[in-house]
This record gives sequence, structure tokens and C-alpha cells, in this order.
Amino acid sequence: MNRPMPGAEETAASPRTLAHPADQPPEQQGSDHSRISYVYVIGRTGTALKASASQLTGLRDGPLRTVTSGRLTALVSSVPADAFSAEGMKAQLEDLTQLEAVARTHHAVVEAACAGAMVLPMRLATVYLDDARVRSMLDERGTEFDALLSRLEGHAEVGVKVYADARAAVAAATGASGSPAPDSPAPAASAVSPGRAYLQQRRAQRRTHRDAYRAAGAVAADVRVRVADLARDMVAHRPQQGELASGTGENVANEAYLVPTDRIGEFHRALKGLADGVPGVRVEITGPWAPYSFATPPAESGSP
Repeated sequence: MNRPMPGAEETAASPRTLAHPADQPPEQQGSDHSRISYVYVIGRTGTALKASASQLTGLRDGPLRTVTSGRLTALVSSVPADAFSAEGMKAQLEDLTQLEAVARTHHAVVEAACAGAMVLPMRLATVYLDDARVRSMLDERGTEFDALLSRLEGHAEVGVKVYADARAAVAAATGASGSPAPDSPAPAASAVSPGRAYLQQRRAQRRTHRDAYRAAGAVAADVRVRVADLARDMVAHRPQQGELASGTGENVANEAYLVPTDRIGEFHRALKGLADGVPGVRVEITGPWAPYSFATPPAESGSP
């Protein structure tokens, strides 16, 4: 699953981060509890989100609509309660094909809405029993969301991942064929037995592995130094593993930076060539994206 959304990556990877204020026993949900309200973004009340609602479709090809309370508007659609409750999403988390479809649709709606105005992207699977509960959430947290929108205005998220590729480091040290590097003098044929030569090679490979991870850590630290004056905030996410990781090597640093939109070019230039000449280390920069990692999701409530 290859998604470029730093905040959503962590959401999709762990069911503990899913927001489910909609989960209540059926007898508490009213007469029609087959559909619940899925929230994609929150923004300021106005024409931008209404335009997005009229031009886009949400999950399961459902139409989008807006729910408004005062100065704030949420972009929502209806989804099946059984599929998007906590238990339903747990099942979808176990099926990467389904999860990818949900994540891609969620991301597409967020990015389209963000193109028209500053919005707060909600976490994957932020759901409420109905639109009335969404409106109550906007009422209760309106001051907080309004302040957060003001803080994020004029900013975007940029992701930076650092990878350690031990195989690439070994290949660079010994040559692709496994022979010594050109600058390493070959030992005399009779000087080293085959068994000793093998052990020496294995020790050299282990050193190269360690060196690759140490170098990756140093590069990751250098990233933070180089962009310290360009980013307003930074969030360190868990390194990606398994299906969520992209490309070769092991992800050793997975960070999101909040960058003023007029300084994104400087941000990219500051990191250009950072890992050049460092065998086994790769830096990946993604974005700009909607500020997933810096938007506060709705708090879970015992009585939505």
C-alpha cells in the first residue's frame, strides 16, 4: 500500500487511532442505524466546501454534503454502520485492498477540499451516528478548530523519510559481484584460507550493515538541522514497516514538517543531495499535502 499521506499512514496502520464516536449499542442509535456520518474535513463556513460537496463523491460512491454550525462546516457522507464501526474497520484493516480503497477515497476528498480552502483533515474513519452529532461536535470544539485553522493557514505538510539499505551499502563496499572494492587491495591467494576469508567477509558485511544504519541516523539528524528555520512544526511518526513501507531499505525516520507554502521550494533545496555519496542511505521527500499530522481530530465522546 503506497500512500503519500504522512498522517494518514499512521492512522491506517493502527486501529487505536481510528475515531469512532458513533459506536453505541443499536438500541441507543434510534430507529435507523444502518447509516452513519463519515467526516472528511472541517473548514470555515462559506462557498468553498459547498462547491467541493457538489463536485465530489465519497466512500462507496456516496454523495457528499455539508454540516454547518456557526463559522465551521464539516464535509461528510453517509456510510454503512456495519462497515465503519470500530469492529467493521478492524476487519477492513486486515484487508489491505479494502483499506487502500478507503484511504485513497478519503485522501482524494481531503486534497480536493484543501485545494479550495484551508481545511482540517480528519483521521481515517472519523464517524458519528448522524449529522446532528457532527453538528454537536462542531459546537463543542468550535473555538479549538477555529484557532487551529488560523494557525495552519498558509501552511502545508511535507513528509521526509530516511531509509537504510544494508544491501546497497554492502554492494557499494564490495562491488555488485561480491568481489573487493577497487580501492581494496586483494590479499595473496595463499595468505588466507577459504574459511577465514569467508569469516572476514561476513564480519565486513556486518560492519557495513551497522555503518548504513548509523549513517541513516546521522542523515536524519541533519535533516532536522537543515530545515529548522524553514518549518513551523515537526511530528515524528513511527517508521513504516512491511506493506506500508515504500521502496527498498528499512525506514528509520518518518517525519512530517509544517512548512509555509511560500517556503516549500527552499525546503526542498535545503535537503537536495543530502544522502549523495552515503552508501545505503536514501532520503524521500513527499508533498506538499494537506496538514494531516497537524490537524486535531474530534475527541472521542462517551455520549455522542
